[in-house]
Amino acid sequence: MTEDDPLPGVPDVGDDAGDGGGDGHDEPTVPPASGGSAHDRTDGKPIRYRQADPGSAADPDDAADGHGDAGCGCSDCGCGASSPAADPTTAKADAVADGGSTPANVSPDGQLGDVEFTEPTEGTSQNVDDGEPDRRVGVPEGVDLDTPGYGIRRRMNDIETPDEKTWFMELDEAVIDEGRCIQCGTCVAACPSDSIGIGDDGLPELVKMCTGCSLCWDFCPRGGLRYERQWKITGGEDNVKGAGDPITEFSAKVEDDWREGSQDGGAVTAVLLNLMEAGEIDGALIATESEDEPWKAEGFMATSPEELLENTGTIYSQTMALGHLDFSQWEDKFEKGWDDVSLALVGTPCEIEGIRALQDFDWEYGSQEEGVRAIDYTIALMCTKNFNHQRLIGEQLQERRGIDPQEIGKMDVLHGKMMAYDHDGEMILEEDVENFHDAALKGCDECADFTGFCADLTVGSVGSSDEYSSVIVRTEQGLDAWELTRDDLDYHDLEDRSAVGKLQGWDKKKAFESLKRPFDPDAPRFIDYADHADDYGTVRNPHEEDH
Repeated sequence: MTEDDPLPGVPDVGDDAGDGGGDGHDEPTVPPASGGSAHDRTDGKPIRYRQADPGSAADPDDAADGHGDAGCGCSDCGCGASSPAADPTTAKADAVADGGSTPANVSPDGQLGDVEFTEPTEGTSQNVDDGEPDRRVGVPEGVDLDTPGYGIRRRMNDIETPDEKTWFMELDEAVIDEGRCIQCGTCVAACPSDSIGIGDDGLPELVKMCTGCSLCWDFCPRGGLRYERQWKITGGEDNVKGAGDPITEFSAKVEDDWREGSQDGGAVTAVLLNLMEAGEIDGALIATESEDEPWKAEGFMATSPEELLENTGTIYSQTMALGHLDFSQWEDKFEKGWDDVSLALVGTPCEIEGIRALQDFDWEYGSQEEGVRAIDYTIALMCTKNFNHQRLIGEQLQERRGIDPQEIGKMDVLHGKMMAYDHDGEMILEEDVENFHDAALKGCDECADFTGFCADLTVGSVGSSDEYSSVIVRTEQGLDAWELTRDDLDYHDLEDRSAVGKLQGWDKKKAFESLKRPFDPDAPRFIDYADHADDYGTVRNPHEEDH
């Protein structure tokens, strides 16, 4: 464009721009802004603008030279199209002075063209393969845009949180951050909004917004659940003395060849096999060894006798068992609907306490609901303490004692000793279990439930000779399971009842020394967070701070 060329869409100043008098001093006017009125000429006559019909000339003279309002396709008239005679630099004149650009369907002089509409994409989600969905993009260098902490809630309003609400952040503060979590998974199963997941460290973590329903706190055996009260609710008055008041007790072992790979007498696997073959259960939630890390336990749903036999034996680390009751991760393993599935749960006493408490209430537990209700048989493993996998296998055995986890064929805790055997059955470790105290879960010290008072069956090694399992039948459901299994076992009366009672008494004494709250089987089942905070010295309402 040259200095003498007129600006597109703006009337020239001169003889043709004014009132037609030819004196060249009449001032032109410009089109009004959207919604405004036309500016008047000096002669009082407004400039009138109109949209011409596409493909037709608005004026015969314009039609003759091809530069009318019809959108002729050239750049000279301001329609925005190019013409052979147009200077290629002219297109830049269409830019708006404020740095924007002319809308695609509007010419520079205001003529409206056809509107093109792009259909929105359907069935496509945000691509997060190359990063987290909440990742900030385009942040200027040196600018810190950290997400505000929970304390912003308090600064944004003056609404007080109801006292009866307990949040996951409070469970986190009092139990998880304090190292008292026993990795039972009860909090995951209890959450009705599926807001709690399992982190890479095997601990519960918040995966979406907490609603403050309080259930994760209420059902945590180291938080709001007064577990000794649950013993009494499940097993009656006599369940809080000694080793409880079982129906009957046996020393038993399996005589089949597969027992060689099992723990002690193989009674747990035998019971599960018979329940499955009788159609009493469709599956059993058990532990399996990780494919990636030797001697690391993971939750597994066994739905066939072959899977049960492949996973016989004990692994001394927790699996967050109750966090694996979401059927969606096992949906390819069942042919019937979830409402018709019957399951057995094999777990530590704390896990059995958790499932019993959950089943006592009709609340909805989110994606875990069907799994919680499907548990019909519970088998507790005698337990004085459990271990953190990395600290036990990685630090204590591999780093300090030079034992390759791949060389270990079996582990056992018996007679106060930690024992490990190679794949040929040769002992490669025998030490006092107290030497491994640093690898144990801290929360286990507060547990007084060595024999699983809330289970249908309790199975362990204490009270029986080598190669036999001690089996304690506690409920009618447990007795039914025993009756289905007894013919496949070599069994007799429990050999040493006093050994079980003594170890149970020692376990209680240790728990009484570790608990900072009163041990009271007659107190309410749930402990208020405020009372727990007073006993343990933890922070109240951490969600109101930048926790």
